[in-house]
Amino acid sequence: MISTLSKKHSFDTVFDSQKVFRLLLEAMSNPARVVNINEYAGKLYGDYPALLAIAMTILDNEVSFNTCGNHVLSDEIASLTLSRKEYIESADFIFVSDSGDIKTAIESAKCGSLSDPHKGATIIILDDGVPSCRLKLSGPGIDGFAAITATQTAMDAIILRNAQNYEYPQGIDLVVISSSGKLFALPRTTRMEVTA
Repeated sequence: MISTLSKKHSFDTVFDSQKVFRLLLEAMSNPARVVNINEYAGKLYGDYPALLAIAMTILDNEVSFNTCGNHVLSDEIASLTLSRKEYIESADFIFVSDSGDIKTAIESAKCGSLSDPHKGATIIILDDGVPSCRLKLSGPGIDGFAAITATQTAMDAIILRNAQNYEYPQGIDLVVISSSGKLFALPRTTRMEVTA
């Protein structure tokens, strides 16, 4: 397994994972801050290197994932992380490679409970659209308000999440990432307004 991994990918499961984790944590702690993991995702091959870099960073054999029916991505993630595949309603992490699956992912994802809100799912969305929507964000990790320009897909995902009317502090975390490795995160407590 290790020899196969080293031949196919040059992503270091210790050092590169740590660097991606720090960048992901920076994005989660600072909603609206865009970080770039391309330096590390570029060490992975196949159709979804950016998603694989995130998967290899946050998944292990103690958590579950779902890929919304993308069997190629699912098999790759399972072989690289030893994480278990799970039904979308029970998955800890949901990887969305097709924007057509966002609605199902958000409406089906577990949102935690009042006593364990951290058990809500994290949805990682691959989005290569052109940023065109100006969003105004507020909540923990933001001093007052922060502005970000997002794609229509990302804005639609946030609107869908807001429409679920989770009881605070329940909800789902969103991570939006492009194939080029640029990502931003919107924790479940982040609120959004659309600006002109």
